[in-house]
Amino acid sequence: MPIHARYISFYLILFISVLLSGAYANTDTKPILVICSYNPAAHQTSVTISDFMDEFSKSGGKCNIEIENMNCKCFSESPRWKGMMQQILSKYTGDKQPGLIILLGQEAWAAYLSQEDSVVSKAPVMCSLTSRNAVILPGDTVSLEKWMPEPVDLFSGELGKKKVNSGFVYEYDIPDNIRMIKCFYPDTKHIAFISDNTYGGVAMQALVREEMKKFPELDLILLDGRSNTIYTIMDKFHHLPEHTVVLLGTWRVDMNEGYFMRNATYMMMEANPAVPAFTTSSVGLGYWTIGGVMPAYRLLGRDMAREAVRLLNNPDDGNGQVEVIDSKAVLDYGKMKELKLNVKSLPFDVEVVNQPQTFYQQYMYQIWASIAVLVILVGGLIVSLFFYFRTKRLKDELLKSEIDLREAKDRAEESNRLKSAFLANMSHEIRTPLNAIVGFSDVLVAGGSDEEEKQSYFEIIKSNSDLLLRLINDILDLSRLEADRISLALESCDVVQLCRQVLSSVSVSRKSTNEFVFDSKYETFTLKADIQRLQQVIINLLSNAVKFTADGTITLEFSVDKEQKTAMFAVSDTGCGIPKEKQKLVFERFEKLNEYAQGTGLGLAICKLTVEKWGGRIWVDPEYTGGARFIFSMPII
Repeated sequence: MPIHARYISFYLILFISVLLSGAYANTDTKPILVICSYNPAAHQTSVTISDFMDEFSKSGGKCNIEIENMNCKCFSESPRWKGMMQQILSKYTGDKQPGLIILLGQEAWAAYLSQEDSVVSKAPVMCSLTSRNAVILPGDTVSLEKWMPEPVDLFSGELGKKKVNSGFVYEYDIPDNIRMIKCFYPDTKHIAFISDNTYGGVAMQALVREEMKKFPELDLILLDGRSNTIYTIMDKFHHLPEHTVVLLGTWRVDMNEGYFMRNATYMMMEANPAVPAFTTSSVGLGYWTIGGVMPAYRLLGRDMAREAVRLLNNPDDGNGQVEVIDSKAVLDYGKMKELKLNVKSLPFDVEVVNQPQTFYQQYMYQIWASIAVLVILVGGLIVSLFFYFRTKRLKDELLKSEIDLREAKDRAEESNRLKSAFLANMSHEIRTPLNAIVGFSDVLVAGGSDEEEKQSYFEIIKSNSDLLLRLINDILDLSRLEADRISLALESCDVVQLCRQVLSSVSVSRKSTNEFVFDSKYETFTLKADIQRLQQVIINLLSNAVKFTADGTITLEFSVDKEQKTAMFAVSDTGCGIPKEKQKLVFERFEKLNEYAQGTGLGLAICKLTVEKWGGRIWVDPEYTGGARFIFSMPII
C-alpha cells in the first residue's frame, strides 16, 4: 500500500475515534487510552483499531476512546520513544486517569516496558500486535548500529512493576525453524538471519542470537538493516558461503530509513536465487521463502474489545490473561513441489499454503450451470409428481376428515353425556348434605330441643359438612391431577408402619362393623414416596371397601417384587364384588356401579391418576372371587 494511502487510512480512524468520543462524552466512566506505535507501513494497525471500536460499541462499551500516536518510524529514533511515552502518560493523570491503557504495536510496547516503575500508570494495561519477546530501549549514549541487547520474556518477571494485565502476544519459535531447515537441508553450516532497522527487527535478532546458542554446530550470519542498506545486503548475498540457508525475520526499513517493503525481498531473492530461504514471520512467503514456523496471525481488534469490556467490568480482577498466539509450521506448495521436499520427515505437523485450484474451483461456474439445467429438468418431473400426489393426498385427507368428524361427534356426545352425568351426580351429592345441614341448622335455631337432641343434630351437621368438604376436595384434586399441576414430594418413610396407621385410622373414623386386617411378611420397610398421596390412595381404597362390605373382612396387604424393584399394595374385601365386565370402568370419572350408593365416582379415578403420577399402575384382580380386590404398585427408588 502506498505511504500516502496509509496516512489517509490512519486519519480516517482518528476521525472515527473523535466521533465515538463525542458519542460517549456524557458518561462518567474513565476513558480507554490507546497508545499506537503507528508505523505508516503497518496497515494492520488501522484495521485493528477500526475492528476494536466497532466490537467495543456492540459489546455495550460506554467509555471515551482516546488515541495517542507515537508516530514511530525506525529504530534510529528509539532513544526518543521512552520520553514520548512518558509525555503521553503524564497527560492522563489525576481526573484524566484512564480506566484501561492499550499498547498497540511493538514500539509502544517497548516504550512502556522501558519506563521507570514510578512513572507507570496504575490503570490496567493491555498489549496487542506485539510479541512476548522484547528488548528494553537503550539510552542516548548507546551506538544503535552495534547494540546487541539481551531478549526479555514478558513472563520472566524481569519487567518490575510494569505488569501487563491482558493482551495478545505472538510467539516466535526459532528452534523449530532451525529444525525445519536441518530436516530439509541436513548439510547446513551457516544461518544468514535478515533483520531490518525497526524495533521488531532488533528484538527478533536478539531472540535469534539467544536461541542459536542451542545449535553450536551452526554459524550465525547477521544481515542487519541497522548497519546495511538494501544494496549492501544484496552484495553480501552474492558472497554468502556454501551450505548457507537464509532465515528471514523482518524487512521494511534499512539504515537510511528508506521503505522498500516487498521490492527489497524480491531484490534479495534475485541476488542469489540458489540460496534456500525460510521465514519466521510470513515475510517472503508465496514468492521467495520455502516456508517456516511462524505465529498463527489473525485479526485481533474484536478479541481486544471483548477483553477490554471484561477488564472494565472487573477492575479488581488481578489475574492477568495474556493470550500467547502459538506458532504453526507452514510450507509453500509451489516451493515444496519444485524442491521435492518430503513433508513427512518433519517432526511436527505442517500447513501447506498457496495450493493450486482444484478441478471444482477451476470449473465451478460450468459445474453449477450443468447442475442448474439438471435441477430444472428434475424440477419439472417433481412438479408433475407433486400435483399427482397432492391430488391423491387431498382425497385421502377428505376421507380422514370425514372419519375425524365422526369421531369428534362421538366424543362431543360422550362429553355431553359425562357433563350431564356430572351435573346430575353433583346436584344430588351436594343437595343431600346441604339439605341436612340447612334443615338441622333451622331445627337448632328454632330451639325446644334438649341437650342430647342438640348433640345429635350437631353430629349430623358435622358429618354432612365433612361429606360436602370431601366432595369439593375430590373435584379440585381431580382437576389438578388432570392438569398435571401436582408435584410429588418424595421422602423416606416406613410403609409398613404407615399402612398400620392408615388401617387403624379408617377402622375408627368409618365406625364400621367390619374386621380390618393387615397382612405382610415385613416388620419394617423403608421406601421413598409422597406420604400424603400414598395415604390418600390407601384411604380411598379402604373407604371404598367399607362402603360395599357389611360385617365382613377388609384386608390391606403389602409385598415387594425384588426382581421388578416394585412395591405392591392390595386392598381386598368380602363385599358384593365387581362384575368382570365392569372392572375396567370403575376407574373412569363419575362411574358408579351402584347409583344409590353414596359418592360421586371420583375416588377411584383420583387413585388411578395419582398412582400413574409416581410411575405405577392400579387394577382390579380378576381372579379374586371373594368380593373385590384392588392392587396398585409403586417403583422402588
